[in-house]
Amino acid sequence: MTLLPEGLGTADDARPEDLTPAELLRFWRNIGGKTMSVLTNDAASSGMQTVLISLYLPSATPEVVFTKEFMAGFLDGFVEGCEKVGCVYFSGETPQLKGKIVEGKLDIAGALWGVVPAGRKPIDSGEMRAGDFIVFVESSGPHENGFTTLRDLATKLPSGYRTKLPGGMEYWEAINQPGHLYTPLVQAVMAAGIQPSNIEPITGHGWQKLMRSKGAFRYVIEEMLPVPEIFTFVEEAAGLSKEMMLRTFNYGVGLAIYVHSREEADRVVALAGERRLTACVAGNVEAAEGQGDAAFRSVVVKPLNVVIKGEGFELGK
Repeated sequence: MTLLPEGLGTADDARPEDLTPAELLRFWRNIGGKTMSVLTNDAASSGMQTVLISLYLPSATPEVVFTKEFMAGFLDGFVEGCEKVGCVYFSGETPQLKGKIVEGKLDIAGALWGVVPAGRKPIDSGEMRAGDFIVFVESSGPHENGFTTLRDLATKLPSGYRTKLPGGMEYWEAINQPGHLYTPLVQAVMAAGIQPSNIEPITGHGWQKLMRSKGAFRYVIEEMLPVPEIFTFVEEAAGLSKEMMLRTFNYGVGLAIYVHSREEADRVVALAGERRLTACVAGNVEAAEGQGDAAFRSVVVKPLNVVIKGEGFELGK
């Protein structure tokens, strides 16, 4: 069991200033969903079922930030997330911090209490080995990361956050789709008798997260999931290379699940499909090239002809 604190970062104000009341309601509902995903998906990556969850919403001007659209939209999105994950929202705090937070702005954070099912081991990458299979599970868009780049791009678009993507959705809404909630899938995988050797939510640092294990491995990707339109739009509008997109964004992959056999990988794909999540067996874990300290981690993305090297990537577990 564990207590996990987490925050949403800067996604909560990546929007135009002229949203209608109906659009504000939709925006805050999506942010409520994002808040649930950023909290519970990290817990799910260790095999935990979130049981209790709380919110911490400090501001300098609560009378300004806690509008009726926020109260209705955000709480609806958050409670809907609780129902999907199977947890209970049990408390919250809304302190007024004048002089410490910019007036008119809100910090969104929270904490949860979760447990690993009885008789199962926490998932921590300690049993990962060369030959493991990597399963990709779809994302709904940027989820909660890459917003420094996304916010900067908004200042350069012809209509800012109101700019329409080729498919018709406005930029502000495309970047703020609520993240998928992966707890039900992870719990189903473990209930099926599969013990993943690792699970990584592809959040900050993009696909570099695939090589978060400190083991000397290379991660060879042979197959990709469909890339949501928002990423191809950002790639073209910002003039970013494929490698930079992969280093920054999830690029269509919200979760990577590592298992020992192809049979287990195929079963994970099927379990994802039963929960209306598109997944694929994306590739394999291999021993890193080189020996000793010269054996660097890397991610080899064959469909894009991109190699992401691990030198300088300090995250590990």
